[in-house]
Amino acid sequence: MADKKKRRRTDPISDDEDQDRQLIPFKKRLKPDPEILKILKQLTDSLQSSSSSSSTNTKTLTLTDLGLSSTCREVTDLDLTSVQKEIEQIVFRITRSILSGSGFSLDVPTRGNANQLYVPELDRIVLKDKVSTRQYANVSTVRKTAITTRILQLVHQLCTKGIHVTKRDLFYTDVKLFQDQGQSDVVLDDISCMLGCTRSSLNVIASEKGVVVGRLIFSDNGDMIDCTKMGMGGKAIPPNIDRVGDMQSDALFILLVEKDAAYMRLAEDRFYNRFPCIIITAKGQPDVATRLFLRKMKLELKLPVLALVDSDPYGLKILSVYGCGSKNMSYDSGNLTTPDIKWLGVRPSDLDKYKIPEQCRLPMTEQDIKTGKDMLEEDFVKKNPGWVEELSLMVRTKQKAEIQALSTFGFQYLSEVYLPLKLQQQDWL
Repeated sequence: MADKKKRRRTDPISDDEDQDRQLIPFKKRLKPDPEILKILKQLTDSLQSSSSSSSTNTKTLTLTDLGLSSTCREVTDLDLTSVQKEIEQIVFRITRSILSGSGFSLDVPTRGNANQLYVPELDRIVLKDKVSTRQYANVSTVRKTAITTRILQLVHQLCTKGIHVTKRDLFYTDVKLFQDQGQSDVVLDDISCMLGCTRSSLNVIASEKGVVVGRLIFSDNGDMIDCTKMGMGGKAIPPNIDRVGDMQSDALFILLVEKDAAYMRLAEDRFYNRFPCIIITAKGQPDVATRLFLRKMKLELKLPVLALVDSDPYGLKILSVYGCGSKNMSYDSGNLTTPDIKWLGVRPSDLDKYKIPEQCRLPMTEQDIKTGKDMLEEDFVKKNPGWVEELSLMVRTKQKAEIQALSTFGFQYLSEVYLPLKLQQQDWL
């Protein structure tokens, strides 16, 4: 017996580590890190090889190429002078209309669901060309017409002064008229669509929300930022993406995380050093700056993007906003979407596969089930059989779970077992 104990001490795997492998589900299935890194390197090399060959042989498809430019609407980046001229032309048309006795009205693109179109060839949602008229003399539209005119005036001021303000600043310029920031934000998107420019061209930005950490160096308004030296909090993503440039990285992939809690766990464990990656989150619903930053990283660094979201309909909805675009901003989907994001987890099938205990799963509400069924009818979901299978399983079992459900096996199970095993098995959709 003593001899056996002695032999155990000389074994390269300690008693504690051996016990961990037995107690922590699936840990013993993990291969050594160098073998997992080889798998990731092959994925990255394959993407970069296909990107370079496609860039030399084919050009990116546009609405014009597909014969949709006359029936769909898309915006572009405009300089301040061009935005200013567009606003002045609108005011000139209004003035002529009033003087001719036709009254005061604005033609605004309709951004409702009925005016949206999913284009499979582009794999994103675009806005069709339907327009509605806002009349100042109509009691149902007078207030929204006034708000639209006021924001046009404020954006014109920003153009002439060449300065940026936040959406919150804009709201506080006329609180009594706007009443709620949601109303001024919606009209701001209307104006962007009317002028045919991206929202960033209006010099109105959102407050900082998203953060990034890991193997990324970039310049922010001339200052070089090393995201491995930003602590576990990471670097706030600049709201003005124009000041970001010179991206450099030795990462093998980008890990897109839905929740701040999961992001903090991975950042504190320095997951990006064990498996070279860039970790990014918008802390829930994707904001414009984070979507722009992710797209810029994907295009400049040519890295695969793997998504870690909750196993519920809203997690998949968030993933689809990054990949295919939101219906609210479909007019700018060409600039805001990141193609070919892989759904890494947490997927409905993972709940049984990784033996997530019943007490860590949540029953889906009626609203959850309705949202899941509605998503099954979306064209961008139907295009991906894997998404359909997973979403159907979720709706059928009526169970959901957050990323944090993995903590039932230990607070570091996400970074030490679940994600490494997912990467090792190339288990993504």
